[in-house]
Amino acid sequence: MLDQLESLYEASLAKLGEVDSTAILETWYRDTLGRKGSIYLLTRQVGQLSPDERPIFGKRINVVKNELEAAYSARQAELKAAELADKIASSAIDVTLPGRPLTTGGLHVITQTLRDIYRIFGDMGFQIYRSPDVETDAYNFELLNFPPHHPAREMQDSFYTDNPDVILRTHTSAGQIRAMREYYPEPVRVILPGMCYRNEQITTRSSIQFTQVEGLAVGTNITFADLKGTLTEFARRLFGANRQTRFRASYFPFTEPSAEMDVTCFLCESKGCQVCKHTGWLEILGSGMVHPTVLRNGGYDPEIYTGFAFGMGPERVAMLKYGIDDIRQFWNNDLRFLKQF
Repeated sequence: MLDQLESLYEASLAKLGEVDSTAILETWYRDTLGRKGSIYLLTRQVGQLSPDERPIFGKRINVVKNELEAAYSARQAELKAAELADKIASSAIDVTLPGRPLTTGGLHVITQTLRDIYRIFGDMGFQIYRSPDVETDAYNFELLNFPPHHPAREMQDSFYTDNPDVILRTHTSAGQIRAMREYYPEPVRVILPGMCYRNEQITTRSSIQFTQVEGLAVGTNITFADLKGTLTEFARRLFGANRQTRFRASYFPFTEPSAEMDVTCFLCESKGCQVCKHTGWLEILGSGMVHPTVLRNGGYDPEIYTGFAFGMGPERVAMLKYGIDDIRQFWNNDLRFLKQF
């Protein structure tokens, strides 16, 4: 049996040297040193030996077991190190490959539209003037020639607070008085962008919050011709150099005379379509000469100073420019919509 043990020992070592993976190594261990392995099964035959042979065989088989265990541990360490090296090599970063571009965000379509408006009026000498979203009734209505119980207030149903004199502004026109009082007696040429709030039913064309850009110019010898020239240049810069404009009489309490401005439809080139209601014209803003009462409330003498004002909704401009049919899309945070711009 000693000869059988020695043969088994040499065969096991030779087979161990051929093992090339930890999975096969575990199979070798089970077949050799496991409870049903060849070495373990050999120990069960000790009873067949004579009393003199048993101690010699027992001593040798223990040595064989220990040496095979040591050889197994050493081979296991070698294979794990080799497999780790292979894994590192296969997953190593190739620094010569082009880098993966980072996903970057984009500007909201309304922000893009606002920046286009800023750029155009900035080229014409207008500065951006920020006014608060939370206003008093005086700045939002009374100082703009909306006296209490004036029917024009019905067009701008407001959000009120616990303080009856404090409201969320319904239009950026509320900043006109603030700008005039800050600049007086110097001339004024500003645009006032910001968010406005109205208690309206949310539909495809209206919402309880929206952005607006107000424009104000005050000085001496400012006429309606200056208003028309400024807004016509704006329309051509924004919608195309060949764009035609027209002004229609309208009514706003804080301007006199007042007018709506239309541009020729850039979707159908004035041929008539569903967007322009087959008229060939698109309404984009309201405007007018600053009312003498508003000038006086701002600190300017209407006998000396004149001015013009205008207001537009960037959402409406974007809807017309890009053919968007639902204002709610701007605030739904749907990436499928926003990524188009």
